[in-house]
Amino acid sequence: MIPTTGWNLKHTYAELPEIFYRNQKPAYVENPQMVVFNQGLAESLGLNAEELKKAPGIFAGSQLPHGAKPISQAYAGYQFGHFAMLGDGRAVLLGEQIAPDGRRFDIQLKGSGLTPFSRNGDGLAALAPMLREYIISEAMFYLGIPTTRSLAVVLTGEDVIRERVLSGAVLTRIASSHIRVGTFNYISVFGTKVDLCKLADYSIMRHFSWLENPDYENKYLMFFREVAGQQARLIAKWQLAGFIHGVMNTDNMAISGETIDYGPCAFMDRYDPDTVFSSIDTSGRYAYKNQPLMAAWNLSKLAEALLPLLHKEQEMAIELAGEEISKYWDCYHENWFAGMRAKIGLVSEKAEDAVLISELLDLLKQHKLDYTNTFRLLSTFLPIDENPNLSEKSKLPGLSELSRLPELLGLPETPDFALWIKKWQNRIKLQNQNQQDTIELMQKHNPALIPRNQQVEEALTAAENGDLTVMTNLLETLSTPYEKAELYSLPPESKSCGYKTFCGT
Repeated sequence: MIPTTGWNLKHTYAELPEIFYRNQKPAYVENPQMVVFNQGLAESLGLNAEELKKAPGIFAGSQLPHGAKPISQAYAGYQFGHFAMLGDGRAVLLGEQIAPDGRRFDIQLKGSGLTPFSRNGDGLAALAPMLREYIISEAMFYLGIPTTRSLAVVLTGEDVIRERVLSGAVLTRIASSHIRVGTFNYISVFGTKVDLCKLADYSIMRHFSWLENPDYENKYLMFFREVAGQQARLIAKWQLAGFIHGVMNTDNMAISGETIDYGPCAFMDRYDPDTVFSSIDTSGRYAYKNQPLMAAWNLSKLAEALLPLLHKEQEMAIELAGEEISKYWDCYHENWFAGMRAKIGLVSEKAEDAVLISELLDLLKQHKLDYTNTFRLLSTFLPIDENPNLSEKSKLPGLSELSRLPELLGLPETPDFALWIKKWQNRIKLQNQNQQDTIELMQKHNPALIPRNQQVEEALTAAENGDLTVMTNLLETLSTPYEKAELYSLPPESKSCGYKTFCGT
C-alpha cells in the first residue's frame, strides 16, 4: 500500500450478494507512465492532485490506493437486440470515493487486465480509445451533458494486439455508479426475486433516496419512472448537441442518467438524421435519428426485468410499465422541444414553433449544413434593434458579418432559406424581448465548439506518436465550448465525410 493521498473509499456495492460481482485485482505492470491527469476533477473528489499525478502506478493498477477493495461487476446486456452475458471484462472497481461535499463516485480502472468476465478478450485497452473517452467525456461535461468523467490515462508500457500492435493504456473512470440497465437484465435471468429486490433497493438508495418515503405506494414503479425521466432528459441533450453514442446496448445505459462507455461515439458535423459513425452498426440501429427510440427500447428491457416488483399480477405490471414508457416519450419531447426553442431564441411557446423548427432541420439536411455552426450563427440573422447596445461577447460572430453568412454556413443563396429566416424573424418580434437577451439565450444553448472528429483524430494520432500538445490544446479549448475559437470551429472538408469510429475492444 502507499500513503493516503486523499482517498476516502467505501464499498457499498460489494455488500450486495456475491452474484453481483467477483473479487478481482488489476494486473500488475512494471513501468506505467502518466499520459494525462485531470487535476480539477481530482481536487473536486478530495484527492491530493499534486501527489497523485506523480503516482501512475495507482492508475495502472500496479498499486492499490488506500482502502481499495477491487471487484469486477457482473452484468448482461442486449447487444444490438440480442441478449448476452457480459460483465466487466477489462475493468475493476476500486471503490466509491466520498467527495468533500458528501457525493459518492465510483473509481474504476478500465483496461486493467483479465477478469472472470473477459470471455475471449485479453482485458486490455489501447492508448487511443482511452484518450478518446477522456476527450469526449470532458467535452460532454463542459457542454453540460450528464456524463461519466476521466481522472487519468496511463501507459502500461506493454503492447496490445489488435489489427496491429498498439500501446497499452488504462483509463480511470469516475461515475455516479456503474449500475446499468444490463445489471438488471443479468439479475432477471440469473438471479432470484430476492436478488432483484436487493439491486433495486440499492439503486434507489444510491440514486433516488427520496423514494424511500413511505408515502409512495409503489417505490419500484417510481424508481422506473425516475430512470426513464433521467434517460429522456439525457437523450434530448444528446440530440440537441448532435452527439451520437454509437452503441446504445442496454449494458451501455447507466440508470443514473449519465453518458457511459464512450466507444465508437462522435459528434455530427453536417446535419443528417441517418448519420452513423460506428463501423459495427451496419444496419443503422443506433443512428442519430434512432437514439430516442433505442432509449425507449432499452427501458422496455428494464421494465421486463422489473415486472415482478411492479405488481403481483403480470398483466397489471405490464400495463403500468407501458404507461411509464409513454411518460418517457412525453418527457423526451418536452425537453427536446424546449431545447430547440432556446437554440433559435424563443422564450415563449406558440403553436407554429414546431413547424418552424421542423422546417429549419429540413433545410439543414437539404443543404448539408453544419449542425453546430448553423445554430451558432443564427443569432446574426436577428432583426436589429434601433439601439441594441450589445456586449462584445454577444456580437459573436458579429452583425457586420451578415454578408459572409453564405460562406460561413457553406450555404448557396437559396430563396427557401431566406424565406425561413423571414418567418423566424417575424416570430422573434412577437415575443417582445430585446436583442441582447435573445442573443445571450441562443449562445447559451448553442456551443461554438464541439470535439470535431478530425481534430480528435489528429490529437490521438499525435499522442500515439508521443506528442501530447495537440490533445492538451484541444482539451483546453473544449473546456469553454460556448466561446468562439476560429481554428476549432471549422467543419471538416467534404473529403472527410464517411468518417468511421471503432469500439476499441
